[in-house]
Amino acid sequence: MLGWTLEQWRDAYQTGDYTPVSAMKALYTTLRDSERSLWIHLLDESALVARAKQLSDPSLPLYGVPFAVKDNIDVAGLPTTAACPAFTYTADHTAPVVQALLDAGAILVGKTNLDQLATGLVGVRSPYGAVPNPFNPDYITGGSSSGSAAVVSQGLVPFALGTDTAGSGRVPAGFTNTVGLKPTKGSMSTRGVVPACRTLDCVSVFALSVADAETVYDLYRGYDAEDGYSRPDPAARPKALPARPRLGIPDQLPWFDDTQAEQAWKQQLSAMADIAELVPLDLQALHDTAALLYQGPWVAERYSVAEPLMQNQDALLPVIRDVIGVAEGMSAVDAFRAQYKLADLKRQADALLSQVDALLVPTSPGIYRIDAVNADPIRLNSQLGVWTNFVNLLDQCALALPGGFREDGLPCGITLIGAAWHDAALAEFGRRWQRHQPWQAGAVGSDLPQVTPAQASEDDADRITVAVVGAHLSGMPLNDQLTERGGVLLEATETAPCYRLYALANTTPPKPGLIKSDDGAAIQIELWQLPVSEFGSFVGLIPPPLGIGSLETADGRLVKGFICEGWAIDDATDITALGGWRAYIAQRQNTAN
Repeated sequence: MLGWTLEQWRDAYQTGDYTPVSAMKALYTTLRDSERSLWIHLLDESALVARAKQLSDPSLPLYGVPFAVKDNIDVAGLPTTAACPAFTYTADHTAPVVQALLDAGAILVGKTNLDQLATGLVGVRSPYGAVPNPFNPDYITGGSSSGSAAVVSQGLVPFALGTDTAGSGRVPAGFTNTVGLKPTKGSMSTRGVVPACRTLDCVSVFALSVADAETVYDLYRGYDAEDGYSRPDPAARPKALPARPRLGIPDQLPWFDDTQAEQAWKQQLSAMADIAELVPLDLQALHDTAALLYQGPWVAERYSVAEPLMQNQDALLPVIRDVIGVAEGMSAVDAFRAQYKLADLKRQADALLSQVDALLVPTSPGIYRIDAVNADPIRLNSQLGVWTNFVNLLDQCALALPGGFREDGLPCGITLIGAAWHDAALAEFGRRWQRHQPWQAGAVGSDLPQVTPAQASEDDADRITVAVVGAHLSGMPLNDQLTERGGVLLEATETAPCYRLYALANTTPPKPGLIKSDDGAAIQIELWQLPVSEFGSFVGLIPPPLGIGSLETADGRLVKGFICEGWAIDDATDITALGGWRAYIAQRQNTAN
C-alpha cells in the first residue's frame, strides 16, 4: 500500500483485498516505524481501527483512505503545537477543511512536523527535529509543510494537508517529487488554522498525482460564512487552459550558483515546449512584490500571533524570533505605504498575466543541505522563496508539479501560476503535463496509474456544452463571442476519428468547415460551456454555411458543435491531415513569413 493513489485505495476496497480495519492494522506498523521527525502526533493503532469501524458507506469518495494534516490545523481532541511546545493547546473543534475530509470517509493518521509557527521554507526550524529529504537525508525537505510533503512522498498516505502563505505548500512539493496545490486564497475556510498571515493563508494539499490533489481540494473548498476571509466562488470558474496555452516564463532567473537546478529547468522547458507556447516575460514586478512579504509589514501579522511568546526568551527558536521580531520596528504608517505599493505592483502583475494563459516558473532556484541552512538560515531561506513569496500577495493560485531530477538524483519542481479562481484550469493542464512527462510515486518509485483526460461537467437546465473547432478557439479572432456571454473553457480534446476538416474559401476571419466522413480522422476541438440563456444569441452570430449540430468526441460523448453544409467544401481546402485549425493557421503564418 506504500505509494497508493486514491484510485488504488478504492480498488483495494472494492476487490475485497482489504477492509478499512485490515488496512489500518497493516498501515499502522509502517507508520509506527517511520522517521520520527515526520510526525508531531501519530495516532495509535486502536484509534485508527476505531475510526475504520465507524465507516459504513463504501460509496464515500475517500472511504477508508488515510491522510495526515500539518500540525497547525486543529483536530478536536488532539494537540495543536505549530511546532512550538509553549504554544500548544488541545483543540475543541475540528477545522472545517479537515471535517470535510472526515465526512468524505477519510481516516486521519497523524499530525505532521513543520517549521515553527509555519515560518520558514526549509523544514529544519522545529524543536521536533529537521525533516530529512526522502531522496537524500543530508538535504532539506523544504517547509514549512515539511512533514506533510515527506509523508506523501514516502507513500505513507496518498495525501496530506499543508498550509501556504509564502510557498509552504509548493517548495516542499518540489523537493519531494509530489504535487502541491496552492488554492486561491479564500476559496476554502481557514478557521481552525493557526494564522501565519491571516490575510494570505491558504490550506494546501500534497498528493502523488494532480487528479488526487484536485479531488481532495474539491472536497474541502467552499465558502464559510464564519470565516471573514472566505469568499464564494464566482459564477464562472475557468476549467481548462487552451489546447496549446501561452505560458509566460521568466526572461531572467537567479540560480544562486546551483547549476544542476538550472540544467534541470532547461530540460523541463524543452519538454514543455511540446505542449505549450513559452513566452519570456520580465517578471521584476513579481520580485518586487515578494520583497514586501518579509521586508514589509506583513511580518506584523505573524507577530500578532507570536506576541505572547516573544516575552518568553525560551519559547521560540532563535531564528523564528529574529524573523518575527522585525515587526517591532514597524508602524501603521508602514503598513499603509506597503498596501499602496502592493496595489501598484498588482496592477503590473495583472497586466503580465493578461498577456498569457498562465505563468510557468521553477518551484525554487535550488536546494540546500541541512547543515548549510543551519549555518546560514535567513539568507538561504529567503532565496528559496524567489518564485513563491509573491503569489498570495497578488491573489493568485498555483500548482507545483514534479519537474524531473537533477544529476545528483534530487527532484526539482516546476510551478504553474494563474489568476484567482483558475485552480481547475491549472489542474487540467497539470494532468496534461503528467500525461506528457509521467512521474513516479514520490520517493517510492512505483508507477502511477495512467492519467486520463478530464471530462467536461454534465450539462443541466442552465448550461450547455459547445464544441468549437476554428475561429472560436481560445486566442482566435471570434473567441470573445463565447467569453462575453459567460462561456467557460472546460477542456481541450478531439473529435471521434470520423471527421474531415476544410479551410473554407472567402471567409473573414478565416473559418473551417467540419464534415462527418467514413474516412475521417480525429480533429482537435475545445469544449466550452455557455449559459442556456446566452446560447440563442451565440447561434444567431453563426453565418452560413456553418451551423450547430451534434458532434461526437473522442470518448464517445455527443455535444453541440460546429458543422458545415456539404456544398461549401467544393472550393474549400482539405486540411484534415494537419489535425486541427491551429496547425493550419500556423502553417499560413509560416508561409506568409
